[in-house]
Amino acid sequence: MSTIEFAAPVATRLRLTARGRRVLAWLVALPVVAALAVGVISGGSALASREPGAAAGSFEMVTVMAGESLWSIAEEVAPQDDPRDVVDAIMRLNTLPGAQVSAGQRLAIPAEYTSGE
Repeated sequence: MSTIEFAAPVATRLRLTARGRRVLAWLVALPVVAALAVGVISGGSALASREPGAAAGSFEMVTVMAGESLWSIAEEVAPQDDPRDVVDAIMRLNTLPGAQVSAGQRLAIPAEYTSGE
């Protein structure tokens, strides 16, 4: 009878081809892209807060006319008050980043500065 000899397994070195590297990079990047997409899509929820906001009837809406500024609106709606305080209140109520407004823009005016007519 003849004896069968088995050769010792040869350790092969794993070789990663260019295509394999692209697939691996894609698999690693996929969760990152998915997380960014979810973040972008749900980005509007960052503006939400638990604060109740302004109650109905606590402000009056006005439309900015051509040539008007927050200062001129403040002087018009509350001539007896310091325009700086009125401008600040309007900016806070409307969450404006600055004092720039444009024609046609709608602004909420705090009720304390409206005539209540």
